[in-house]
Amino acid sequence: MSPSTSPSPNAISSPRPFTYANGRLTCSGADLTELAERFGTPLYVYSADAIRERVAMLQTEFSTVPHTICYAVKANSSLAILKLLGELGCGFDIVSGGELERVRRADPAALSRVVFSGVGKQIWEIDAALNADILLFNVESEAELELLATRAQALSKTARIALRVNPDVFAETHPYISTGLREHKFGIAIERAREVYRRAVQLPGIDPAGVSVHIGSQIRAVEPFAESLKRVRSLVEELRSDGLKIRFVDGGGGFGIEYGTAAFDPAARVAEYAAAIRMVLNGLDAHLLLEPGRFLVAQAGALLTRVLYTKQNGTKHFVITDAAMNDLIRPALYHAHHEILPVIADGRPSQTADIVGPVCETGDFFARDRLTPELRSGDLAVLLDAGAYGMSLASHYNTRVHPAEVLIEAGHPRLIRRRETLDDLLAAELL
Repeated sequence: MSPSTSPSPNAISSPRPFTYANGRLTCSGADLTELAERFGTPLYVYSADAIRERVAMLQTEFSTVPHTICYAVKANSSLAILKLLGELGCGFDIVSGGELERVRRADPAALSRVVFSGVGKQIWEIDAALNADILLFNVESEAELELLATRAQALSKTARIALRVNPDVFAETHPYISTGLREHKFGIAIERAREVYRRAVQLPGIDPAGVSVHIGSQIRAVEPFAESLKRVRSLVEELRSDGLKIRFVDGGGGFGIEYGTAAFDPAARVAEYAAAIRMVLNGLDAHLLLEPGRFLVAQAGALLTRVLYTKQNGTKHFVITDAAMNDLIRPALYHAHHEILPVIADGRPSQTADIVGPVCETGDFFARDRLTPELRSGDLAVLLDAGAYGMSLASHYNTRVHPAEVLIEAGHPRLIRRRETLDDLLAAELL
């Protein structure tokens, strides 16, 4: 990744809930210095108000279309955040039996608004979802369809299904999170879908109720969404002409944000996105399912960390923090960019440094050759836009415990995950 130039701290404001007040960084009114003193670091901090605002944007723009927002649990699976989203009327997009259990514990009533995606569903996961009477299985292979029918018949259940079709639409994003091309493992080629639906009609316990598509993540242009849904619409019309009662169109997720300092107006982006989808699906008479994840939670969250040391190696300056790649792996995994701010803005000069963690890997970095206000030992800093794929991708590498998590509601912090202990980490191991 090329070096990034960071503007003054006060330039980083909307659309994030992290703003400076009297030179101290806050999240929805909560002082981050006080949070660090109370809960320690590393610490994930989320704004409930920001999440509510993003949900409301989508609900408003799609208010004229029958729809359900099925939050992608993999983005951030905190029980408290799932409970918040369930209370806002959201459903959930899950990709494992474990995520199904998280929804059950957070909001049992939302099980009827669950869609189950994923290319490798196991028998126990299928059975659990059938018993929970979820809304829809997004089926990703013919072998899965046959197994689902067998399990539905064995349990005397009916599985509502949508084939996840692969439309072979290119979306400009990182190759690891692109999913809509023929060479990807996801879905069924759209050219074969009509034949597979004919088989689905013949299977006991299967109700072909919808068509699903998902072309990737962190997509910032609306055209790929529109193009993929045009192909889905044509397929729906063909299936209905074959006599199938297709009631749902699952448009997937993947709607992106801006991680850097580029202008980003989320309300305007949602309006553009919704207008394109409404135009494509106008008159189709289908219930639209949407699977946003990153858009709802990424900019609502940040990782708060403390500087342990600074050092100079030749011409390279390093800032070493108590957070590491096991807490936020996106920079190491994707070379992803996260803006980094000091918690106290006191007019210090800028510095260019590698901002790194203590893990024994050269890949343990958050930024390379990044220009920021000078960071010194003991300072607090935040990595912005860490609410999605931060904690959910965290690991125990180097036998490091998971951070705590705090949710801010109307200026009031609430601990939603206590910091792990070494006893927690080692509890499952046997000698």
